[in-house]
Amino acid sequence: MSSADIYRELILDYYRNPRNFGKLEKFDIDAHDTNPLCGDEIEMQIMVGGDKIQEIKFTGKGCAISQASASMLTELAKGKPLEWVKQASKEDVFKMLGNPDLGPSRVKCALLGFKVLKTGVYGYMGAHYDEADGSDRTG
Repeated sequence: MSSADIYRELILDYYRNPRNFGKLEKFDIDAHDTNPLCGDEIEMQIMVGGDKIQEIKFTGKGCAISQASASMLTELAKGKPLEWVKQASKEDVFKMLGNPDLGPSRVKCALLGFKVLKTGVYGYMGAHYDEADGSDRTG
């Protein structure tokens, strides 16, 4: 079995058995986006504790790569500082997925959850920035 086969199986496992799937009763961040080209949809809810992602869940529908990527991201992000989300890159997502050989349309699928995570965290951090004295109230 090649490494590409192993990662394909891993993606299918995360698709069939998503981790952190569902909604949080209490959350500080709620972000949602869709990929209009294929109909993929992801929503993430995050509870922030201090400056860290204390709890994270997602819901969505769509192809295996979009759902598996979102599921993997929730596992990766849980417990990490919000600053980690700002520093993370699409290359980190591709590495998490095993550097799959994706066509242009599938790249959007793989990055949808990442876009939702970044959008939510940036929105939260922006809302918690105190313009009066320039201090960041998240940390």
